[in-house]
Amino acid sequence: MEDLVERALQAALEVVGAEAGSVLLANLDTHELRFAHVMGAKADLLKGTAFSLDHGVAGWVYKKGEGVIVGNVKTDSRHWEGVDQRTGYETRDMIALPLKRWAGEPIGVMEILNKRDGVLDDDDLAILTIISAIAADQIEKARLHEEARLAEVARLLGDISHDVKNLLMPVVCGAGLLNSELADLFASLEKEHPKQVDASRKTCQEVLDMVHDASRRIQDRVRGIADCIKGRSSPPQFMACRIDAIVEQVVKTLRFLADEKGVVLRMEGLEQLPFLQADERRLYNAFYNLVNNAIPEVPRGGSVTIRGAAQGDSVLIDVADTGRGMLPEVRERLFTPRAVSTKAGGTGLGTKIVKDAVDAHGGQVTVDSEPGRGTTFHLRLPIRQPGSPPAT
Repeated sequence: MEDLVERALQAALEVVGAEAGSVLLANLDTHELRFAHVMGAKADLLKGTAFSLDHGVAGWVYKKGEGVIVGNVKTDSRHWEGVDQRTGYETRDMIALPLKRWAGEPIGVMEILNKRDGVLDDDDLAILTIISAIAADQIEKARLHEEARLAEVARLLGDISHDVKNLLMPVVCGAGLLNSELADLFASLEKEHPKQVDASRKTCQEVLDMVHDASRRIQDRVRGIADCIKGRSSPPQFMACRIDAIVEQVVKTLRFLADEKGVVLRMEGLEQLPFLQADERRLYNAFYNLVNNAIPEVPRGGSVTIRGAAQGDSVLIDVADTGRGMLPEVRERLFTPRAVSTKAGGTGLGTKIVKDAVDAHGGQVTVDSEPGRGTTFHLRLPIRQPGSPPAT
């Protein structure tokens, strides 16, 4: 569908000679229009941004289900200046059309901005109406195909979820039995070798705790994936969280893998961060993916450091490694549908999980990386969510 939207928008811009344009798709669950594709100046600042169905010319067109020509946006009360203010782009004139088949409810809006020669007019509206209808028809067909595919995936994932639960059950039970056996063994050895027993007991308890925690999170994650595919993705569950506690759980889980690879995991400044309103599960998954992806890229003797600092009404968190770094073409695709993994067996989904988690909190994530100089992910998360009480 990404390719369909891009081709339709490119055709629309070329046929009327316009500078910029966008396709916004409606999400009725969140009551928003989202910039699914943007072309022209400042396009990278808008893609993925969402706003209420009540806002701007796009919101008006979506609700009315009819196209409109705005010859001068500065004199039109429907124009929402928030987009121009965010991007620094100046909209002069525009045509906005509902994305719908010849009959039926709109699925979104197409906007075409700033005709290069003259002002957008009725002739432009006529040809763009045809393009938008064809685009809507193709998008709908792509969606139906995707829904059928996801229904099959959901069925298979339901089976997998059941199998995972059954496979984890003996692991959890075995860990409990092992815990009991080790307690008896350590008690018999404690008098003869107290120092060695204390160290071994601590290590074994850490491993057992990791097994229990990882088993719980695996089951929770599989349920979440299944719900997402079925279209039942739960909204973020915001509550007062400490970043240091979340990251500490990630480090504990991945410490044995890092030790095996000869990589040091560090936490810096996280304990000084304030409480923030966050979804603990989503942030755990985000940091887990960042650290887990970094470890194989770091040579023996290197490190992965998670550091944080408060800045105004946000917290800034860096996940920095001393690894191989990324090629420019890999780095530029990271947070797009074209993201791919450079690791054997990788899927490229790790950074999508991170981006989705950060977006759910209204934050931003960026990356700095060069071959031979390591990689640093920068996460900015708001301390409070809109309408929420102060985190304490």
